[in-house]
Amino acid sequence: MNKTNKRTELWRTVKFTLISISAGLIQIGSFAILHDVLHLEEYWQSYLPSLVLSVLWNFTINRKVTFRSDAPIARSMLLVALYYLVFTPLTSWTGQLMSNAGVHDWLVEAINMLLNFVTEFLYQRFVVYRGMVDTAVSKPEEAKNEP
Repeated sequence: MNKTNKRTELWRTVKFTLISISAGLIQIGSFAILHDVLHLEEYWQSYLPSLVLSVLWNFTINRKVTFRSDAPIARSMLLVALYYLVFTPLTSWTGQLMSNAGVHDWLVEAINMLLNFVTEFLYQRFVVYRGMVDTAVSKPEEAKNEP
């Protein structure tokens, strides 16, 4: 990988991280409302809706900003849904087990969010947008390329 590609990938990782932080704030805020304000009894009852809100935000923004992909939305969403078809039940189940074992729900949430951050970046970069990164051309770039 040449220096330009390394810089591009580093910047892509930084953008994904910043957007993931914003998605994390959405997840933390909605988890707090469900867990600490509404006092839902089971960990998963607060975790699942907050995860869905976070995923929708993260997918929408990262598709345009981080991966700049013109990959078909339906295909991309289906691939992301397949990831979450495995990730969500696994983390809901293990999270509930940890919570039942006395691990504080907020620590469980932090562990799941960190796991999600790392695995989702890798999955989106190398599966969802494989071969389709930086394929969307922005309006200013289109204008520059016109004769």
